[in-house]
Amino acid sequence: MVKRRGTFGSAVASTREEILRVLREILAPLIRADGGEVYLVRAEDDGVELHLGGRYAGCPGNTLTTRRIIEPAIRAVAPGVQITVTAGALIPHGAQHLTSE
Repeated sequence: MVKRRGTFGSAVASTREEILRVLREILAPLIRADGGEVYLVRAEDDGVELHLGGRYAGCPGNTLTTRRIIEPAIRAVAPGVQITVTAGALIPHGAQHLTSE
């Protein structure tokens, strides 16, 4: 879905769409290359919840990955968004496995 903004009717993607684009095109391939998996629990214009699995389940480096890679990439397109990242072998109910498209 594309939202129309401005007086000239230019198409601008919503914040949620931009977050999803970053997740699919940038973060999912990076995490997968390191043996991890990323799941989307929730994505709205004001917040995103992710779950890390695979090699990232129980990894002590998750904090570093979250603070140095995931948060900056998402905040580049959505500066005020609330980001929540969990990790573990149990995947939250309804979470969507993210793959690059």
